[in-house]
Amino acid sequence: MNKEPVSRELFDEVMVPNYAPGSIIPVRGEGSRIWDQEGREFIDLQGGIAVTCLGHSHPGLVGALHDQAEKIWHLSNVMTNEPALRLAKTLCDLTFAERVFFANSGAEANEAAFKLARRYAWEHHGKEKNEIISFKNSFHGRTLFTVSVGGQPKYLEGFEPAPGGIHHAEFNDLESVKKLISKEKTCAIVVEPIQGEGGVMPGDQAFLQGLRDLCDENDALLVFDEVQSGVGRSGHFYAYQMYGVVPDILSSAKGLGGGFPVAAMLTTAKVAASLGVGTHGSTYGGNALACAVAQRVVDTVSQPEILKGVKARSDKLRKGMMDIGERYGVFTEVRGAGLLLGCVLTEKWQGKAKDFLNAGLEEGVMVLVAGANVIRLAPSLIIPEPDIELALERFEAAVKKLTA
Repeated sequence: MNKEPVSRELFDEVMVPNYAPGSIIPVRGEGSRIWDQEGREFIDLQGGIAVTCLGHSHPGLVGALHDQAEKIWHLSNVMTNEPALRLAKTLCDLTFAERVFFANSGAEANEAAFKLARRYAWEHHGKEKNEIISFKNSFHGRTLFTVSVGGQPKYLEGFEPAPGGIHHAEFNDLESVKKLISKEKTCAIVVEPIQGEGGVMPGDQAFLQGLRDLCDENDALLVFDEVQSGVGRSGHFYAYQMYGVVPDILSSAKGLGGGFPVAAMLTTAKVAASLGVGTHGSTYGGNALACAVAQRVVDTVSQPEILKGVKARSDKLRKGMMDIGERYGVFTEVRGAGLLLGCVLTEKWQGKAKDFLNAGLEEGVMVLVAGANVIRLAPSLIIPEPDIELALERFEAAVKKLTA
């Protein structure tokens, strides 16, 4: 087996050009630190885009994967398996849910959620009740259905015709929803309680509660996309618990596997009944390896001390970034919840978020962007405080050079 180092140039030779990866190639990670091919160390505030919620090479996750790998890897859905059943029971115990469907990615969990919403309305109200209301700047995945529900037209360009019956309201604007909703036609409202790709924009309490009330009044289902905000990211196991607004369907992925591909759609028994035998499926969904790892993630993240620690780390990181922003005149605010934070660039630096990302890499700290005007942070939920302090030092050095 050839294990010689490969160059970044090989990407351009062999990969479809839908990504534009950076120049470094990470080869090893431990906790919240990553090393590249040259042995250079980075503090990771990206978290694989809110995925590696327990950091890299977490011994508990490595152990769970190893233990299950020696038992059984995969079964078709003609049969069930113990890890899937245990994980589903745990998720139900921790949430509003009574039934779970497993998939492999956030897009697939959302695809299942949107299909279920339409199927439920079709069964209970008739075929005319099929419209979905979503929000501008939202992001729900890259399948044709999920990218159509998402409120960013750039991701749909060139892939039309798109599925119909989808309308987009203004996020945090309940009146814009009222103009679109219909008891006869609307089957669901789909919302991220905290918009991630759209700029790390938290939903207002009154707005999310208003959506719940509108759904109840119009016999529509409320779908929360918690692919990015879930599994402890907000400081609560799921963000809906922070708001006290309970959806009918919830999608989960990213942090659920801590880096191993797995996703879940959570719902009530009444709603789940509309996905009867043969109506939907997934070859790898509920895979024994994935569910064994996710079980360890859930058991760990759901502990009160972990969730409490998220808030403490959030406060430290938020204050540190805001202090940097004020010293160098680069941020107007740091918004978000828990360890999903967005640092909003000042007018002078609008459109230059990628410059901050690249400058950070040069100083040994990895950050994300959310659009062109927001620096996004989504580190491990258990990132050590010394790593936060070092990351802030390195990022400040990057900002100092960039603004000089």
